Amino acid sequence: MARTMASLPAGSRITDYISLGVIAKTFPPETVHRVLATTGTASRRQRDLPGHVVVYYAIALALYMQSSTREVLRCLLEGVQWLLGPGVPVKVAGKSGISQARTRVGWAPLQQLYDDVVRPIALPATRGAWYRTWQLVSLDGSTLDVADEAANAAAFGRPRASRGASAFPQLRFAALVENGTHVLFGARLGPYATGETTLAADALQALCPGMLCLADRLFFGYALWTQAAATGAALCWRVKHNLRLPCEERLPDGSYLSRIYPSAAARRHGRHGVVVRVVEYQLAGVPEAAPLYRLVTTLLDPGAAPAPELAALYHERWEIETAFDELKTHLRGARIVLRSKTPDLVRQEFYGLLLAHFAVRGLMHEAALSVGEDPDRLSFLHAVRVVRRKLPGFTALSPSGPARVSRGGAPGARGGTRRLQSRPAHPAGGETEDDQVSVAPTEARSGGMGVTRSPCENR
Repeated sequence: MARTMASLPAGSRITDYISLGVIAKTFPPETVHRVLATTGTASRRQRDLPGHVVVYYAIALALYMQSSTREVLRCLLEGVQWLLGPGVPVKVAGKSGISQARTRVGWAPLQQLYDDVVRPIALPATRGAWYRTWQLVSLDGSTLDVADEAANAAAFGRPRASRGASAFPQLRFAALVENGTHVLFGARLGPYATGETTLAADALQALCPGMLCLADRLFFGYALWTQAAATGAALCWRVKHNLRLPCEERLPDGSYLSRIYPSAAARRHGRHGVVVRVVEYQLAGVPEAAPLYRLVTTLLDPGAAPAPELAALYHERWEIETAFDELKTHLRGARIVLRSKTPDLVRQEFYGLLLAHFAVRGLMHEAALSVGEDPDRLSFLHAVRVVRRKLPGFTALSPSGPARVSRGGAPGARGGTRRLQSRPAHPAGGETEDDQVSVAPTEARSGGMGVTRSPCENR
């Protein structure tokens, strides 16, 4: 029997049917529409690039940093070429149209989407994500080069160089990372001159009970410490070796209890002291190691967290450096600056970069769970390459609603992405093993990621 030719519904726009793959799986259309409505940026009339398409496009830009803006849009539209026929060209908006659409939407929806969706995703079975009963997270900051434009330089500033200023303006950001999955959450950005501790004060609001936060000595201070402790999360931060921490009570494991104060005057009068536990240790036989390392922690019971374990655990803080490397080197690309030429679009691009990183890391977490492996054992760069290759090939999605694509007389299929299947024992014909990412089939859960609620879910 002859089949009915595939066609789009009457009045449809080609940009309503963008092939998004893992992006739409991670950030469902209903979530994107809700964010646009919340931020007051939803499209009020029919456009070639409506608001929800721009949000997805901003995330996709981070996956193709070395491609032009028009090429990225063309890539997203390839998934519906089969509906039009091989001889019919797909209309791709021009560079000016893309820029105007991005400016119209702005960066607020991307930040709101990041704040609403991006959070720790580790499950009890996730290897490397836990210390005893605590979910390990780390705090740190970094910088990103932005396009050398006068507006960007005025908004973000430039770092000093040996001769004048650096070639590119830079933004600074601070973030938390879930050590086991490398998910970067709670990120906040500002001008280069903004201190990391200032940005960290906002980032630490993403902490919640059940977490154990590790941080370097740069961040320790009475105000930031008490703010972080007030979230209910456990803390284990390194402090400077010359910080005054007199021993008040020696504990069986060699650590001791002390107090920190907001000022020297408060110490003299014994006011507002906060009890901390101090762990001191040395790294024997390690070249260029400091003479003494000191950690302070809110975990006062040595039975719950012995000093030797905390000393060994502190090196896990470096997981955030690996996550920053994934973001800045493997996803963005080495020696590549953010392409946006205005401060608002720089901020939009920054959050798009974080959202893309989260989508890839979520996929890798599912793959690791399916084989009982530590997510650290998987190659982030390989996962990015697979997502880039497969993105145009996923089932087309209509972000504006159900994708009633008629083909072969079958009822209209609801819009959505193809479920990712676990890797077969042998590659299918025509598909190399390099093109596959093993993932666990899961039921739909919170955040569109196939994950259960994190400790912060009910905040």
